[in-house]
Amino acid sequence: MNFTPHTPGEIKDMLAAIGVGSIQELFSPIPAALRAKSFDLPTGVSEFEMLARLQQLAAQNSEITHFVGGGYYDHLIPAAVDHLAGRSEFYTAYTPYQPEASQGSLQALFEYQTAICRLTGHDVSNASLYDGGTALAEAAMMALRATGRSRLLVDGAINPFYRAVLKTYLANLSVEIVEMAPVDGMLDLQALNRELDDRCAALLVQNPTFFGCIADYSQVAEQLHNCGALLVASVYPVALGLIKSPAEMGVDIAVGDGQSLGNHLSFGGPAFGFISASKKYIRNMPGRIVGETVDREGRRGFVLTLQAREQHIKRHKATSNICSNQSLCALRGLIFLAALGRQGLVELAVLNRDKAEYAKATLSAITGVTILSAAPTFNEFTISLPVNADRVVEQLIAKGIAAGVPLGQYYQGAENCMVVTVTEKRSREEIDRLALELDKLINRS
Repeated sequence: MNFTPHTPGEIKDMLAAIGVGSIQELFSPIPAALRAKSFDLPTGVSEFEMLARLQQLAAQNSEITHFVGGGYYDHLIPAAVDHLAGRSEFYTAYTPYQPEASQGSLQALFEYQTAICRLTGHDVSNASLYDGGTALAEAAMMALRATGRSRLLVDGAINPFYRAVLKTYLANLSVEIVEMAPVDGMLDLQALNRELDDRCAALLVQNPTFFGCIADYSQVAEQLHNCGALLVASVYPVALGLIKSPAEMGVDIAVGDGQSLGNHLSFGGPAFGFISASKKYIRNMPGRIVGETVDREGRRGFVLTLQAREQHIKRHKATSNICSNQSLCALRGLIFLAALGRQGLVELAVLNRDKAEYAKATLSAITGVTILSAAPTFNEFTISLPVNADRVVEQLIAKGIAAGVPLGQYYQGAENCMVVTVTEKRSREEIDRLALELDKLINRS
């Protein structure tokens, strides 16, 4: 929001209009103890002085090499994403309720939905959700509505934050949530066999898992469908350039976080959540869907459609209480995918996989370091250390390396485990330095 200063004359006129004699009188209803003593603002400076001061502050930042993932990833963003998404037509546009005035925004969201469908292999997508966690919760509620059942099976290898959001979302519904502890970073198939019955609405999984493991859920999907239940999968969109799509595995509803598609890390947000599904579930899909149509003269156009949300229908009939979507962040995702193209996404995925494989081989060669699971991985994997992972991360941060995500705070007994992530931005030299410093910390101190 722009700063709009007022002249003393304008302030005087405004105070007079509301019958107040001064600024002090305006704020007099606020108890004196609660009023700001001072805003502690420095005196005004020139633009040149201000830039110099900001550069001085920025210079105090230290460079950190990131090997941290766990849901948010340090990917390159093509310059076209910032440039095109920053155009005023997109940057300032509000909700495109009026199709006669919003064809550009509506077409962009329609193209976004198309991109998500091509990515996941599904028939339909909405115009985005808040983030990956809320998308998973919305997908769970879709499954509950579609099946009329009230029991959810949840793989413990799903991102812990997503599982927390899921429990919060469903806290006031009559839903039984059965969380199954993972085995070596993957779904416990024996536990699934024990828990799956005709009361289950869906199984929720993540691919790759929070531990970085990739699984083919095709047989699991078949098992669920034979029982009348759905398979919901949270997926990492960049990985879809290389691994089987959710639709190919028989996943009924796919969700994920779009931060890695052209959105900056920005200390954890904002990003966007995506959701896609088979066409038969479209009327259970939350939020907005942009549809393609023709006007009276046969011209192609776009409109918001199937808006089964509280703003448009009675609350008890709404599929969700989601009130908005993440249009600008979703648009960045569309531009990112368009800039890379189908082959570019494959090449990006291969780069991530190959660099992570190099890191996995390099780190596993360190005495005392083992890879948690023999399952294939994409661009992150879990290592087990002979010492506490929290302390390792803390000591390597001091050397300018964010080594990974320690798992002790999320999984009991995993205090020595850490998820290491390698994106296309990491160089061989950076990976070798991580290995060198980790080796020195574990074996040479």
